[in-house]
Amino acid sequence: MGDSFFNCCYVPPHPPGEGEPVRSRRTEIMASQSTHIPSDKRFIIFFDFDETIVDETSDDMVVQAAPGHHLPGWLKDTYHPGRYNEYMQRVLAYLAEQGVTESDMRTIMEKLPTTPGMLTLFQFLRARPPQDFEVVLVSDANTFFIESWLRRTGARQLFHRIFTNPATFNKDGRLVMRPFHSHDCPRCPDNMCKQVVVRDYVARRTQERGRPYQRIFYVGDGANDFCPALALGPRDVAFPRRDFPMHRLITETHEAMPGEFKAVTVPWVSGEDVVQRLRKLVAE
Repeated sequence: MGDSFFNCCYVPPHPPGEGEPVRSRRTEIMASQSTHIPSDKRFIIFFDFDETIVDETSDDMVVQAAPGHHLPGWLKDTYHPGRYNEYMQRVLAYLAEQGVTESDMRTIMEKLPTTPGMLTLFQFLRARPPQDFEVVLVSDANTFFIESWLRRTGARQLFHRIFTNPATFNKDGRLVMRPFHSHDCPRCPDNMCKQVVVRDYVARRTQERGRPYQRIFYVGDGANDFCPALALGPRDVAFPRRDFPMHRLITETHEAMPGEFKAVTVPWVSGEDVVQRLRKLVAE
């Protein structure tokens, strides 16, 4: 897997310039980068990463590198709801102070277990005609964790775009993570609203292509995957992992506010469940 694919198709983690709004800068990046993706794709499919592609939460797993494989209580106590990104920045700083290296973290990320059936789903997407699927990853993890796993498994080239929190190692060997963007959504953590990401990206690509996608698919598991799924239309499909927060929130919304959630809902236990539904939809 050559670096040419990475260089032409990865959304770089540019920090905004001084005084420059994060959201406008991110839109500018998408506008400048998206021209490399062919405009003939019929469908777009979004994936979450933690507990969707991999069967663990990468932020939890990196703690295995800490002394005694756990974090001290004083550090855990600094977490505040909605500010998880800031908490993880402190965790990464602590790990660096304890002598945890880039290699240590990469080794842990490379060993993250794949969710059942997910590699089958990836194989299905790869085997489809090139005009079928534009594949995008939207995650509240970070670039280093995701890239480490995707490259180890050979899945990196499947993804046309990755949207996640930028993370790079500084000269002291510490992994420094920054928030992806800012937003006004009360439903999501301060550093990322996936609905904003999905809406902005689909709008940009539709404008570039001169036509909408036939269908939009979203595969996820968590509460922060429910928010982007709310933006899907009646021809689109939400694939929530069965009995995980995204699935429960969709079910509760159907019961409390019929008609509010518009997308077709297909719960999944294995990636093979997603493949079965996609086979039918692409044949229509």
